[in-house]
Amino acid sequence: MQSMKYLAFLSAVVVLLSVGAFAKNTNSGTFDLTQPARVGTTELSPGHYKAEWLGPNGDVHITIVKNGKEVADVQGRIKRLPSPAPYSAVTLRTMDDQRQRIEEIDFGSSPYALVLSPVLGSVSQ
Repeated sequence: MQSMKYLAFLSAVVVLLSVGAFAKNTNSGTFDLTQPARVGTTELSPGHYKAEWLGPNGDVHITIVKNGKEVADVQGRIKRLPSPAPYSAVTLRTMDDQRQRIEEIDFGSSPYALVLSPVLGSVSQ
């Protein structure tokens, strides 16, 4: 009887750990920058990044992480794409001072993109 209780407890622990290991944070995605670009007031260097966002379906707070450290944050919104993005991509916009700003981040196989809020008055048309 004691071994049956132990086996049931062990099975429950294994199931809980498995669920946690396979759970995916749907409020994050990775992207690569091939050139310097701004997010809010922060200049990001080329490299591999992770975007994480919090908020309701619409307006969100976006945090940009590199090597496990928060490097930038900005407000933005979630945009539904007509079809899932075939690959991850970053849309850049040239500012008045000729630097690039991240405008949108699409994540491969996702029907959603992040649209980052600009720093007002800094984008050329």
